[in-house]
Amino acid sequence: MSDPGREPLRIGVLGAARITELSLVGPARTTGHRLVAVAARDRSRAEAFADEHDVERVVDSYSDLLADPEVEVVYNPLANGLHGPWNLAALAAGKHVLSEKPSASNAEEAAEVREAAAKSGTVFMEAFHYLFHPVTRRLHEILESGELGELQRVETLVAIPAPADSDPRWSLTLAGGAVMDLGCYSLHAVRMLAPWAGGAPRLVSARGGERAGAPGVDEWLDAELEFPGGATASARCHMAYGQLEMSCRIVGSRGEAYAPNFVLPHRDDRVVVRTAQGERTERLGTRSSYTYQLEALAAHIRRDTPLPLDADDALATMSLIDESYRAAGFEPRPRTAL
Repeated sequence: MSDPGREPLRIGVLGAARITELSLVGPARTTGHRLVAVAARDRSRAEAFADEHDVERVVDSYSDLLADPEVEVVYNPLANGLHGPWNLAALAAGKHVLSEKPSASNAEEAAEVREAAAKSGTVFMEAFHYLFHPVTRRLHEILESGELGELQRVETLVAIPAPADSDPRWSLTLAGGAVMDLGCYSLHAVRMLAPWAGGAPRLVSARGGERAGAPGVDEWLDAELEFPGGATASARCHMAYGQLEMSCRIVGSRGEAYAPNFVLPHRDDRVVVRTAQGERTERLGTRSSYTYQLEALAAHIRRDTPLPLDADDALATMSLIDESYRAAGFEPRPRTAL
């Protein structure tokens, strides 16, 4: 690419997480960005990952990857408890950061990430990829159009069948739990409706259930929220559900819009609209939300186009997560020391 505004991003990957194939490898291949380096705790895993996904080289450690002058963007898909420490380290190294959600283990650490991002002058983005897909954009457009009338109620549910007991998502010390893995989407999607609801929502109440054999770790949590304009919302999550469900329902005074899978719209790209005029189903396309996300990040870094996600937004979400935990009788996740 001769145009500097379209020069490929040079991305380094922390770890060899399974999600990376969907969240970064495929999108980078589609959009022409470079995966220049990968590091993992086990070098053999990094080498296998690099061979399988055409990463240009393997480096010995996460610290070596951050020190690599060719790496300009660091992708952090590590276990939740390692997001904060390595986000801080990457920002201190002067790298742009694309971090899997949530940005840190708790709000105190997320505030440090925000401060580090401001100090570094680089881009920090939490990977709420769903926000860039036409499914979510269309939900917002329909609300903005007035077709649904005044916003009255929002209902989000993000739920999956239970991971294995050994999965790090059940580890308190690695900042696991249903809200950290799933409920962050539910809460974030509610927060993103603030422009049509008189401002940011406040938490009204929350209740949750602990995972058997995992003290302090939430298996499910339901939060109730209220917007300044009077609309209410439920943000629910469950990490031992009978099936995968990732739905969003927006109810107005004149109708409702429903997305069966707003988090993974490549699996189901429908938006169903019901008003007094009838019901219609719109299909918004099964192109990966992660691809839209990478394009948005690249456009911001290369051409300074607007980006709706930053370290301030990440702190606001993390603060709401901590508040939900406390209201449901849990403690916020502890920090993980490197």
